[in-house]
Amino acid sequence: MNDSSWGAPAGPGHWGPADQGPAYGQGPAQAQDPAYGQGPGYGQAPSYGQGPAYGQGPSYDQGRAPAGPAYERHAVEETRPMPIVPDMPDVPAGGGDDDQDGDRGAARLSGPLFRDETPARAPQTPQEPMPTAAPQPTPQPQAEPAPKQKKSAGRDLGAAIGVGVGLGAVIIASLFIVKAVFIGVIAVAVVVGLWELTSRLEERKGIKAPLVPLAVGGAAMVVAGYVRGAEGAWVAMALTALAVLVWRMTEPPEGYLKDVTAGVFAAFYVPFLATFVALMLTADDGAWRVLTFLILTVVSDTGAYAIGWRFGKHKLAPRISPGKTREGLFGAVSFAMVAGVLCMQFLIDDGTWWQGLIIGACVAASATLGDLGESMIKRDLGIKDMGTLLPGHGGIMDRLDSLLPTAPVVWLLLVLFVGSS
Repeated sequence: MNDSSWGAPAGPGHWGPADQGPAYGQGPAQAQDPAYGQGPGYGQAPSYGQGPAYGQGPSYDQGRAPAGPAYERHAVEETRPMPIVPDMPDVPAGGGDDDQDGDRGAARLSGPLFRDETPARAPQTPQEPMPTAAPQPTPQPQAEPAPKQKKSAGRDLGAAIGVGVGLGAVIIASLFIVKAVFIGVIAVAVVVGLWELTSRLEERKGIKAPLVPLAVGGAAMVVAGYVRGAEGAWVAMALTALAVLVWRMTEPPEGYLKDVTAGVFAAFYVPFLATFVALMLTADDGAWRVLTFLILTVVSDTGAYAIGWRFGKHKLAPRISPGKTREGLFGAVSFAMVAGVLCMQFLIDDGTWWQGLIIGACVAASATLGDLGESMIKRDLGIKDMGTLLPGHGGIMDRLDSLLPTAPVVWLLLVLFVGSS
């Protein structure tokens, strides 16, 4: 580097009479020359380092800076950094639109300020990134509305129809060929229903209703009702309840009350109500009475299902059975009343059409209440079906739910309208 360095003090770091010499930028190297680009460019005669350095005449501390590094520690700390002039692109002779000084072809600053060293970089303040425009969301094609799903029956309708037709054939054959066989069919259905009910009670609630006395007593109730009438049915019911109480005593007393209570309830709910079917069979036209009872119950369920599935909108009992609607109840009543008129007119001796209307309406009401009653039990147990024995139907109890409470209703109305024999 040349002897005349940039502002390097010769003394121990004290400021000299800076105001006696030319002000910063008034020496011949910067201010007395023409504007940037009009005279010789930076680095040409006179350039930094070739002409008189800053501080001459008089310089700091009346002396010259000794040769050596231009930037000493105390000089860097006591002087302000010189602003960095950004490099400007060279403009060819003839100039561009941005050349406002009038001279063409002037040299532009490019490269270091001093010939023999790389310029020190001044600390640069971080610049905030230029805000970018938020990306515009790509318009998504609107999804086509999903096709409206058809209503579903919720079960395998084909299997349900097949099982129903098969059971109907067995019942009709046994009913009109040998009545004793039909009594056996009722007894088997009662025992299976008791097994399903007691099994679900133990699984879901831990209630151990004794199955053995219930099964034996239930079958005995059906047979006693057919052989001895209503008195035999009541006696069998009482003995069955007593057998449940005694049978449960063979186990620890914990849970005794809830177990025997559930046992007595099961004895009344399944076999005792089924006994009224056997009581209808004891009449002279007993087979037709039982057939009327079965037809009215099945038609009521079918009407409720058909009308409710097609037109049902208003829930009948949403907390108990969400699938049942008021429209379905109207369908059950209408279908059952029409069937009642036909059955009383053509199947029952001495029956009249208006009796059929009453019986049909009562059957629709009792069948619906019976279905809701079992739905309450299943809601309490937290299950959908009582069993899986019958494909498309569930268990035996899922088919007996509307038949059991309807049996005493039909038996009583037929006795009132046409007698018991």
